[in-house]
Amino acid sequence: MTVELDRIEKQIDINAPAGRVWTLISEPGWFINNEEITEHRIEKSGDVSIIHDPKHGAFAFRTVTLDPPKYAAFRWMADVDDAASASTLVEFWIDETSADSVTLRVLESGFASLPGDAAARRKRLDENTEGWTIELGVAKRYVENVHADARG
Repeated sequence: MTVELDRIEKQIDINAPAGRVWTLISEPGWFINNEEITEHRIEKSGDVSIIHDPKHGAFAFRTVTLDPPKYAAFRWMADVDDAASASTLVEFWIDETSADSVTLRVLESGFASLPGDAAARRKRLDENTEGWTIELGVAKRYVENVHADARG
């Protein structure tokens, strides 16, 4: 794990094939949840998706790149009502370690460009640092359980 003033990097090993992990991480905002994968109402307008979570509210994401099943990148906008607002870049890499296992890496960067003072940006970075630890664990449990269920 690396934490700098402007970026968060984390990774987790998952016992599931790359395609199964891709199905999860290629959905904008899959990581907006309450420690379990949640169905969201999603409004799409071009490359922008507004994710409506029943507990946490609305979040805007712009899809930057989808390169199945290896890489996905999204812009997480600071203002859900302004698609041109400042944002962080959330990138996911799926690195196959075998036919049935991967390392999932996440890098969120760009906190320095967010609105607010340094303390507000630092708070968001700290919250997201903790959040990515939780969300990678959620992804691992979800994908491994879906994969196990699929084997029957």
